This record gives sequence, structure tokens and C-alpha cells, in this order.
Amino acid sequence: SSAKGSDLNNHPIVDDRLLAEVALSRAEYDLLVQKLGRVPTLVELGMTGAMWSEHCGYKSSKPLLKLFPTSGPRVLQGPGENAGVVDIGDGLCVVFKIESHNHPSAVEPYQGAATGVGGIVRDIFTMGARPVAILNSLRFGPLEHPRTSYLVGGIVAGIGGYGNCLGIPTIAGEVYYAEPYADNPLVNAMCAGVARQSEIIKATAGGAGNLLMLVGADTGRDGIHGATFASDVLDERSEERRPAVQVGNPFLEKLLMEACLELAKTDWIVGMQDLGAAGLTSSIVECASRGEAGVILHADRVPRREQGMSAYEVMLSESQERMLVIVRPGYEAQVKAVFDKWDLHSDIVGETTAGALVRVLDNGEEVAAIPARILTDEVPIYHRASARPAWLDQEWAYDIAADIPASSDYAATLLKLLARPNLASKADIYEQYDKTIMGNTVLASGEGDAAVIRLKDWDSRKGLAFKTDCNAAYCYLDPYRGSQLAVAEAARNVAVVGATPIALTDCLNFGSPERPEIFYQFEQSVRGLADACRALNIPVIGGNVSLYNETSGVAIYPTPVVGMAGLLEDASKAIGLALRHEGDRLVLLGPTRPAEGDGLGGSEYATMMLGAPHGRPAPLDAELEARVQKVYLQAAEYGIIRAAHDVSDGGIVVALAEMCLAGGCGIDLDLTFADGLRRDAALFGEWPSRIICELDADGLSRLREMAAAANLPFMIIGTVGKPGGGISGIGLSVDRDEMISAWGGAAGI
Repeated sequence: SSAKGSDLNNHPIVDDRLLAEVALSRAEYDLLVQKLGRVPTLVELGMTGAMWSEHCGYKSSKPLLKLFPTSGPRVLQGPGENAGVVDIGDGLCVVFKIESHNHPSAVEPYQGAATGVGGIVRDIFTMGARPVAILNSLRFGPLEHPRTSYLVGGIVAGIGGYGNCLGIPTIAGEVYYAEPYADNPLVNAMCAGVARQSEIIKATAGGAGNLLMLVGADTGRDGIHGATFASDVLDERSEERRPAVQVGNPFLEKLLMEACLELAKTDWIVGMQDLGAAGLTSSIVECASRGEAGVILHADRVPRREQGMSAYEVMLSESQERMLVIVRPGYEAQVKAVFDKWDLHSDIVGETTAGALVRVLDNGEEVAAIPARILTDEVPIYHRASARPAWLDQEWAYDIAADIPASSDYAATLLKLLARPNLASKADIYEQYDKTIMGNTVLASGEGDAAVIRLKDWDSRKGLAFKTDCNAAYCYLDPYRGSQLAVAEAARNVAVVGATPIALTDCLNFGSPERPEIFYQFEQSVRGLADACRALNIPVIGGNVSLYNETSGVAIYPTPVVGMAGLLEDASKAIGLALRHEGDRLVLLGPTRPAEGDGLGGSEYATMMLGAPHGRPAPLDAELEARVQKVYLQAAEYGIIRAAHDVSDGGIVVALAEMCLAGGCGIDLDLTFADGLRRDAALFGEWPSRIICELDADGLSRLREMAAAANLPFMIIGTVGKPGGGISGIGLSVDRDEMISAWGGAAGI
């Protein structure tokens, strides 16, 4: 402890060093004293610091998060629980969420990423759902940066090591490289599970008289102050925070998962809550708050793996693979027997009470007695100053085309684009993940625009599609438009495989909200996400906010990652991106030019030519986007789409190259360029609402009619060529082997 002249049972002498340790400002400390009507104990101070942290308390973001649409006919549980729950019919539901583990991964890449996976998986099976898929969204600095290889190697190994050991497939993700992430990588982990609706479990104490059972790993000193560490900026001393990074044991978590899923089928328990950020503190406080009950926790009954641990350390430890189970009185023997069967240690460590007081006892002495509402409902909320950066005006007025010299060697340009780290193959990353374990994977990384799993274990023909998405360069240049585009592309990717988008979760990664220009990015991003979700009728069922992602004053790009889920009525109808049928026609469904500008703003092509992202991304026409997806999904249901891919990073020719490389056939191009649009913009420009479809003659005729009826742009852009061929036509000729050589480049491992 940093407290001078105090122990756990006395009130600490609060100096600036102690407040810094618990991440409370002097004003927040004074507010706590006012709410309690007295000076807090050291344990209360630590508990408050954790629960009032940005990571747990959302004190800079809560007002804006209310803008999200969170309800809908399929939504069974929105924000406020461990994960959101969506009805998928037949008495089944999908449970999913995404969270960040950025700061821990920056200082301890393997364990930071591994425990990020472990934590998000626990959020799913805590709800009574069997985890069926893991996804991720990763950001790193440039490949030439001295730490990038170290971070990529450790983080990828941590994700794969933990997920593979759990026996859950890691089926999709995204990886981007840019300078602002050099010292502050992003590790966002998403997990999805499936359950019968009758077996969903909530994180609630369920009223007075229930028993608190702690099960899983013993409690150690790892992870103490992890929540507050996640709510601070990184600097040259961040390596000293390694003790705030948890250490994972996936084999123990596998046992914990199976035991908890077995209990979810009984009526012996009231609720479950995993011990994540803030450990025991957050788990008992959140359960008490949701159940409108009080709690007595006996810290001395918590099993420990280290000698001499204080109640303060026990309450704030973030040791992994632990679960708090709320047991109905009289059923503790049955519950313990289940845990014994799975070779898991369990102990009764407390009980729920009437009222709303959270009490912590240590060997009979009260070391904390604080109303739960102070730690949940009464977190101080900050309405931060917002100021639009002046440099945005210059970017939006920037004539990119004027600074990019005209070229006729578009084959060379395509090869250079395919070799860029953000576009090149990520196979050397995703091949480290087990994509097919459980035997439910229909499409995985590299096979389709989104991943698809079947639900055969639930005797259903249905399938689920998942995708993570965010082009942070767009969000940097226009946080509102960029965030809208993230929602649209994630939904489009899910639609392209034949699934109807049904809900999303988000992970909002930004710099310090105390800087007005950063809070502007955050505010505009939330508004962009919310507006796009409303326009496309997609509810937000949960998510995570990760602020203070900056190092020594350098903030990351605003990175609002979207995790989208979609539903297929028949998983066998999932559509991949690989071209396989020589002679089929290739069609572009969607606009042939952007609604504004030339599509070069924020594009990978312009970034390559200019050395950095510039300009303004194209706007989203949400009504057009919705029509494109609707018509496409109707065509997919009719079974006329043989392969498909959306047009995004790199533009239409890069998208075609990816389809060519995924399958065995070449492409004979026959593009018609929009009037007044530069040829490089037409080939490599980026704007939304475009899908490339492979069709036979009958499918071509039918889709043409459907597009005409919906007043949608429709253009034949080429023909599927011979097996082993490259791309040729419109003055462009690229050999397949050349593309493979360029695109197969390194991803930093």
C-alpha cells in the first residue's frame, strides 16, 4: 500500500501518490467522502478507484452511448449484461460481445492478448451460452518499426494459444498497420456463443439469502489495478506495469466453461458473473446492483496462491479463470459437486443480504461498507469539451488527384497495392488459429467476406455469420463518415455471404477524452455509428469503450471497431469469394462512382502515393446501401450468386484480384468507366455500397431484372477466365504468379 501510517482497518492518510495508485483525482476523492459522509477505508478507496475508472465506469462516454439504438424485435438482452442476446428462431439465441485488451498487450503481448481472449469467452459462457466462435481486430505500427514484429508475434501467439487450447475456432478478424499504433497496439477480441433461450443466465445476486460461491483459479497478485491501468495513457514507464497484466490458463478455463454450462441447465443457481476488470470488486458490486441486494464478502475465505495477501489485494486482483456463482440456498452441495466433477476448487465466500450495502469482512473485521449505487449508478460523469481540429478543413479541401501524377501502368500499381501490409495476405497470421475445431465452420478467414458457422449441434439448418470491421484512416479523416462506413461495410460483408445482419457490438478505441480534439473524434464516431445503425435497422446490443490509447502524447487513429452478426436460414447456402466457373459473368451491383468526390480520400491507393492518408472519405448513402443489400440477399436466397465480394480497401481491381487469388480462375475485364472519373480513381478509388457478383447466364438475367425493379446501378465488368489465369483487359494485364508473389507478403511475424 502507498498509505502512510495506516492499515486496512484504518482510514488512510490520502496523499497524491495513493490517489495516483487508485487512479482517482482529488476532486473525485472529495466527492467520495461527500457521498459516504466519512473518510473511506483503504479497501473502499481501491474499490472506488477501480469502479470509477474509465474502463469500468464509462465516465466520459456514458452520455453519448445513450444515442445507440439498442432494441429491436430480435433483441432479448441489450447493453448492461455480460453480453448481448439476440433471438435467431427455433428457441435459440446468439450471445456475443467484443472487448479490448490494448494496454496489457502493449507491455506483455502474449499474456495480454491471451487473457483478452479468455475474458471475452467467459463473458459468453457466463450467460449460459456455449462459445462457438472467436474473432479479433488488431492494429500495429508499420512493419519497419522496431517493436512491430515483437508485438505481432506475441499477440498472435497469445490469441492462437488461448483459443486453440479452449477448443473454440478463431474464424475471422482484421489486421491493419499504421504509425499511430506503433507504441499502442490494439487487441480487440470478440466471442459469440449459442444457447437455448430458456438457459440464459444473468449476472444478478437475485435478492437476499443467496450464497456467493467463488470457483476456479486461486487468487494471486497478478492484475491488481488492471482496470485503472487500462484507463491511463502509456508512457516510458508503462513496462513497470507488467504486474497489472494477468496470466492465463486456458486449460483451467476449459474446465470452468464446461462446469458453468452444465450448471446453466439446472435451477440451482440464480446468476453468474466472471471476474474480469476489477476482479471480485466488480463482480459482487455488479451482481448486487442488478439484483437490488446487498452483499457480505468474507475476504479471508477467498483461496489465495500467494502468502500475505491483504484484503485490498484480494478485492482488486484480476487473476484469471475465476467465476462468481450466485447459489440458491440449499443447493450449495449440488453445485459444489458439479465443480468437483470438473476438478475445480470452489468456496462459499459470502452471501446476499437485504438492502444495498456491499460489505467486505476480513477475519471478522469490516474493512469496507459502501452502497453499491455509489460504485455503479453514481460514478462521476464528465461532459468533456469537444473541438473540431482545424486541420480537418484543410484535409476536406485537399485535391488529392492534383498531387497524384497520372499513370498508365495500372498493372504495376495493382501489384504495389497487393503488396501493401494492409492489403496483403494475412494467412501467416490466421493460419496460427484453429479455424475448424468443433466442426461447425463453413467459411473462415480468407474464404468469404464474413465467417460462417453452422448450428448442427443444435439440430438446426441455420447458420451465423460474423465480421469485425473498421477503416480507421477514414475515421481519422472524418470520424462521423468513417464510423458510418464501418457499420455499412460490416453489414455488407455479412450480407455478401448470404446472411441478414441482425445486430452488432462495438469496441470504441480512442485517445485521451480530456483532449478536446480527441473527444470530438469520439463524439462524432458515436453519432456516425448510431445514425448508420438506425438507417440500416441494426441494433447495438453491447460493447466496450477503450480510451487513453496514446503514448507520450501521440494518440491512435480513432478506431470504432464494429462486430457484426448475421443470420442464414440455411448454412449450406453460404457464399464464398473464390471464382471457380470459367465463362461466368462478373457484375457490379451498386454505384459506379461516389456520391461526392472521386473516391480517393482516405483510400489505400492515395495513401500509397502520398505517404499518408489524406482527403475525405466518400459519404454513405444509407438508403442506397440498404437497397443494395436487400436485392443482393434476395438473389442469394434464390441461389443465383455463385461467388461474391464487396468492394472496399484498394478499390474494384483489388477486390477482383482477391476473388481471382481465392479461387483458381483468371478474369477478363470489361469495365466501363463513369464519365469524368479519373481512371485510377475508377480502378482504385473507394466508396461504399458495391458488391461484385459471379453469375451464370440465367442468374445474370434475373439479377439484372431485380436491380432494375429496385432502381439499382448494375454493370457487367468482366468474365471469369481460364483456370490458373491472371487479370487482363482495359489495358491492364497481370500474371497470376505476379499477384501471388506480391500479395503473399509478410504480416510481421
